[in-house]
Amino acid sequence: MNTLTLSGQLIDIHNKRTYPAIVKVSNGIITTIEETDNAEGHYILPGFVDAHVHIESSMLIPTAFARMAVVHGTVATVSDPHEIANVSGIAGVQYMIDNSKQTPFKIFFGAPSCVPATFFETAGAHIDAVAIAQLLANPDIWYLAEMMNYPGVLHKDAEVLAKIAAAHAANKPIDGHAPGLRGEQATLYASAGISTDHECSTFEEALDKIAAGMRIIIREGSAAKNFDALLPLLQTHPEQVMFCSDDKHPDDLVLHHINGLVKRSLAKGYNLYDVLRAACVNPVAHYKIPVGQLRVGDSADFIVINNMHDFDVLQTYIGGKLVAEKGKSLLPHIGVEPINNFNTNHKAPTDFAVADMADQANIRVIEAIEGQLVTNELIVPKTVADGMVVSNVANDVLKIAVVNRYKPDAPVAVAFIKNFGLQNGALASTVAHDCHNIIAVGVDDDAICNTVNALIDCKGGIAVCNGQATSVMPLPIAGLMTDADGYEVAAQYAMLDAEAKALGTNLKAPFMTLSFMALLVIPSLKLSDKGLFDGSQFRFTDVLA
Repeated sequence: MNTLTLSGQLIDIHNKRTYPAIVKVSNGIITTIEETDNAEGHYILPGFVDAHVHIESSMLIPTAFARMAVVHGTVATVSDPHEIANVSGIAGVQYMIDNSKQTPFKIFFGAPSCVPATFFETAGAHIDAVAIAQLLANPDIWYLAEMMNYPGVLHKDAEVLAKIAAAHAANKPIDGHAPGLRGEQATLYASAGISTDHECSTFEEALDKIAAGMRIIIREGSAAKNFDALLPLLQTHPEQVMFCSDDKHPDDLVLHHINGLVKRSLAKGYNLYDVLRAACVNPVAHYKIPVGQLRVGDSADFIVINNMHDFDVLQTYIGGKLVAEKGKSLLPHIGVEPINNFNTNHKAPTDFAVADMADQANIRVIEAIEGQLVTNELIVPKTVADGMVVSNVANDVLKIAVVNRYKPDAPVAVAFIKNFGLQNGALASTVAHDCHNIIAVGVDDDAICNTVNALIDCKGGIAVCNGQATSVMPLPIAGLMTDADGYEVAAQYAMLDAEAKALGTNLKAPFMTLSFMALLVIPSLKLSDKGLFDGSQFRFTDVLA
């Protein structure tokens, strides 16, 4: 029999009290919690839960993600595997599930509802309503993952409604994704039975969705940061709020996870129990997932922190097993065989050229916004050289391209973007939400072509070209992940991030920002492999205006 006894100050979130206690564990289950008179010791509380994350965005396989997350007191995630599903379909989802079973860390996967997210782009797979129903019958699938096709919900698209009906039939929750929906539209969206949203960017938008019956997941990822705008919900609606990272790059995961949001919330003066309800309790209750809540009979999934001021995680336990201590992970590194779907050929600089049309003086430009996934549409004068529309580096209007990774001879889609700030060279990535074609941004066609071809050579990764040399971090698993050690990946990613910033960009997470410039379901202007897309009108539009 495996037993464990811990003493300290127990933070009882449910009853909103903290008291000295002895916690006894047998075979991974809490058997007794005995209140004592000894007021000394560290603090014991339930482990943190990331209420919505795409593990693939960490560029790590689930076991490697887990190895890093436990250091920060995270014991579980609610994970949408739609990144790998867009590349490899149901086989990709099963790949994630199989790997997750090799770690005690608790990963609760959803059935990706939008593969592809739209039919205005090329994905590597298609998961229809029949396949969704089959996935939802799998006990390893806990919910219907974010319904990004909000126009389909609002306009009662038959396929979308069939997927939602399958979730209702399976009695599993439905996650939302509805950026900017307010008032009647938010109510109509929620009335389909969609119960969460992590895309709110303003407090007022969140209140509309709460009024419609939805729970709000406050997101603070590597690119999208809505924490400050939405945090007041902890005071007004603490039972309807959760925390998530959504997309988190490995260098960020080295530094913090949900614990970082807890610390920031407490530093701003929010109530301890309301903060911990969002970080520990609400996700477990909403998704009905088997994660311990520090009660007798629960799985022993809890953490030990040093004090209420610093809130530093000293130990993390999952199922009564010590998995992290004093900043060191005790989980082993686990390698895997790659899975991928990559079939394109080398490109030439001429593939990225944009021919001028004399009767049109302007171009439509994507305006990237720091810390947001939404973009603006700008109309700016074009810059022409040798009969071609080119980047205007002085005004920070650069060329952006998306290359179909699934078909060898598909034409390249090219447009223009502002706020990347590159003074020379180019960046490219096969992490390009959600279909994960190759996306690149750069000052000229040669540099863009170099980065794209570097990624074609290794069948996926991220790349930086400084105009002379090209640096690459391969991502052999679906062009999204590597099975390398997470801390090594974080160091390598940090090096490429520094190289990107040396080219002139001031974006905090240039690769993450670039990856979302192909996400058509987030307005206003994005680029798919099929062309420039107006997300507000949900239709293609012309580069030349």
